[in-house]
Amino acid sequence: MTDDQFEKFMHVHSGLPREAPGSQATLGLLLQLAGDLPGQPRILDVGCGTGPAAVPLAVATGGTVTGVDLHEPFLAGLAERAAREGVADRVTGVAASMDDLPVEPGTVDLLWSEGSAYIMGFDAALRAWRPLLSERGVLVLTECEWLTDTPSDEARDFWAAYEGMRSTPGNVAAAWEAGYRVLATYVLPDTDWDEYYEPLAARIDSLRADGFAPDVLDAAAAEIGVRHRNSSDFGYTAYVLKPR
Repeated sequence: MTDDQFEKFMHVHSGLPREAPGSQATLGLLLQLAGDLPGQPRILDVGCGTGPAAVPLAVATGGTVTGVDLHEPFLAGLAERAAREGVADRVTGVAASMDDLPVEPGTVDLLWSEGSAYIMGFDAALRAWRPLLSERGVLVLTECEWLTDTPSDEARDFWAAYEGMRSTPGNVAAAWEAGYRVLATYVLPDTDWDEYYEPLAARIDSLRADGFAPDVLDAAAAEIGVRHRNSSDFGYTAYVLKPR
């Protein structure tokens, strides 16, 4: 992707409430599955976007949250969302790469990552992030997976660039190999995809009416179509992991 294509892609995604499938209901469930956290936990949200997880985590736990993202406009959105929810004093945005996180080893009680670990690769992310967790620390992340052994050709073609994409048993084994116990897995429901794709579809329609980059909009719309036609073939699975 060229710089121009990236800028156009980010423009399509600007102003959206989230950048990956998810929901407040799922966040609440995953927090429960994570078990008891320390009082006022230290939370790191990797690939935080505008804060659809970071801000609710601060509200729900009473902890401090560091949200990490490379896209500065997303971090501005995170600050605005935190201010609206009254937690600006406990939510900090940092521009940094997920493979060079600005935190000391052993200082993160809850490391959260929705739909972004694939950038490093599932296995590489698990290995890199494990040393950051505190003694009682928990890692919660979502990963796109095959839900069937026989996905459609269309689904396979769409995900061909992600060579590391597996099904749940393969990722469970990878988590164990990386030094984690798997406390829980949870396949995100279709409604969590709606939370992501419905605002994106509306954004595409709005930009199309303005004559914005048809090729970029066509690609974004095609992604939504692939998911709608192949929803039983692939999905996001949440992992709740603890170092063993």
